[in-house]
This record gives sequence, C-alpha cells and structure tokens, in this order.
Amino acid sequence: MGRTGRRAALARSARRVVSWLRHRVLPSDGFALAGLLASVTACGLLSDVDASWFPATMTAVPILIGGLVLRMPSLLLLYAATAGVLVAQHQVHDTDEVTGGTILVVGAIAGIVLLMARMRTRLGVQWTRGESMLFDLRDRLRAQGEMPVLPPQWHTEVVLRPAGGQSFSGDFLVASRGAGGGRVLEVVLVDVSGKGLAAGSRALMLSGAFGGLLGSLPPRDFLPAANDYLLRQEWAEGFATAVHVVLDLESGEYELISAGHPPGVHWIAGSGRWQVLEAVGPLLGVIEDAGFEGVKGRLGPGDALLLFTDGMVEMPGEDIATGIDRFLGEAERMVRDDFHDAARRIVAAAGRNVGDDRAVVLLRRR
Repeated sequence: MGRTGRRAALARSARRVVSWLRHRVLPSDGFALAGLLASVTACGLLSDVDASWFPATMTAVPILIGGLVLRMPSLLLLYAATAGVLVAQHQVHDTDEVTGGTILVVGAIAGIVLLMARMRTRLGVQWTRGESMLFDLRDRLRAQGEMPVLPPQWHTEVVLRPAGGQSFSGDFLVASRGAGGGRVLEVVLVDVSGKGLAAGSRALMLSGAFGGLLGSLPPRDFLPAANDYLLRQEWAEGFATAVHVVLDLESGEYELISAGHPPGVHWIAGSGRWQVLEAVGPLLGVIEDAGFEGVKGRLGPGDALLLFTDGMVEMPGEDIATGIDRFLGEAERMVRDDFHDAARRIVAAAGRNVGDDRAVVLLRRR
C-alpha cells in the first residue's frame, strides 16, 4: 500500500472514530459519568493524602455536577460509587476520616440533587437548559408587550410588576397598529387569574393567542373571540379580565371595552379633571356568547388615558373604590409633572399590594 493509500485509510479511520464519538458517546451521558466516577475516586485518594485540605465531604462536588449533567440511572450509579468511596475511607484508611457529620452532609446534598434531577427529568432537559427556557419565555412575554412606534404627538408608557418581585406575571399587554403603521392603535391589557409562575405560563400562552387575534378581527369581535378561546382551554382556573382600547391616532377618538376589568381613567386637560370610564362586560372564559359594552371618548391635546390592573387598586380588607381614589390621587401628582415617568411612579406609589401582579399603561396625546 502506497503513501496515498495509507493516508486515505487513516482518514477513514479518523472519520469512523469521530462518527462513533458523535453518535454514541456525546449524545449519552456515559462520558460524563466516567469523568465523575474518576473524580469521586480522586476525592477519596486526595483525602488520604491530606484530609485537612481534602476532606471526605469533597465527594459532594461530583454529586452536584452529576445532578446537572447525568440522567437518573447514571446519577444513582454515581451515588453508589460515592458511598463505596466513603465506606472504603472509613474501614480501610482512617476510621475518624468519615464521621456521622460527613455522611449527613453528603447525604443531604445527594437528596437535594436527586430532587432537582427528578424535576429536570420531568422536563426532559439537562444542565441549565430548563432555566434558559424560562428566561427565553420571560423575554418573549416582555417583547410581545412592547408598544408599536407611534406618531410624535403620542406618548406611551407600560410598566408591569410581577408579584413578589418574580420574573413572571399574570398581567400582560398586547398592542397592534396594523400593517404599514395604520391610524388605528389597539391595546389590550389582560390580567390572568392567579399570580407568579403559574399565571405567567398561562399569560404566555394567551399573549400569543391574543396577539394573533388583535388586528386580525374587527375591534368589536376581539373580546368575544378571546372569550371563546379561553372557554375551549377548559382550564380549572382559566378566567381572565381584559380591557381593550381602540384609538384613532389622527382624531384621538377611542372606545374602551372591558371584560370584568377595573375601569380606565381619562385625564381631560381642558377641564382639569379625571373621568372614570366604567365599561360593562363579564370575565373572559366564564360564560358563552358573552356581550361586551364599550365607552367612547376623545383624547384631545394634553389628555391622557390610564389603564391598570386590579393589583393597583385592591388591598385585603379595603374597598376597591378607596383603591381607585388612591390611584387617582397619585395620578394627579403626575399631572403637575407633565406625566414625566408617570407609569413607573404610579406603580411605585399606589401599587402597595406587592403580593399581587401590578400593571399601568399610559396613553397621552401631547
């Protein structure tokens, strides 16, 4: 065989090795398991060399890593190997090296890791992909709630605060201006039943569905279609409230339609007073063939429209009318500051119920 033939044979062999590693070793956790078993053994040997620097509890480190990268059968095998190393250290080398405290610490860490590994197994993900998925879902929910670009004479602010400082909220916003930057802006503020992560997962699903409906249907058909969609889900805790605003960006005329949502408030610059917009409509996802009544108005120059969720005005043991009065009092202070950073400041001042999701949306005609 010539030199060219030997090179070709070596190249084929290298490709076979690479293919075997790619299809057999890398997709499985055998490679990681072998490395962690070697690490457990090394921890035992290093403990024999200098127990002050390398205590027997070091075996918990491979267990922690194994909980992230190993499947359940491999993780249990790693536990068995760790137990064997601890027994060997106790019986063969130094009976004082492995104490009851050592076993308690390693056992507690192994139990916590096992619980986390079972949760990852249910999700079907390893390493930190589960957390990455949650971050991605959170970012998608926030991106869907961004306002479209509006003409210069219009100013908008949106502030969403999840309950207890969590990353997921049952309050979300969807908005649409139509193709090519149309003259009609549609904004929907939704409050899903529940709070935190449980409500956040339903909010993510509904935001995608509602975002598809918004702008694709005539405005008066949006809430009935959203109600039908929720009824089809048949969730045990599947209701939601929503307020839908249809705004003509040229004339300032609007219609506010509510589905069991707290009222909107309209600041009328010409008269210097607030108008509470009480629209009538049932909760979404409760009754079939629901009807929704709207309230019409017009935003003149200097006027503002504020939308909010019940977390802004509801407090345990307090009447909702009192919460609305407190909300309007804080909004009145924003008028004196020309509504500068108004949504964030109102949430900080009036939204005292930090155990509930809170949201404020400001639409203002300069």
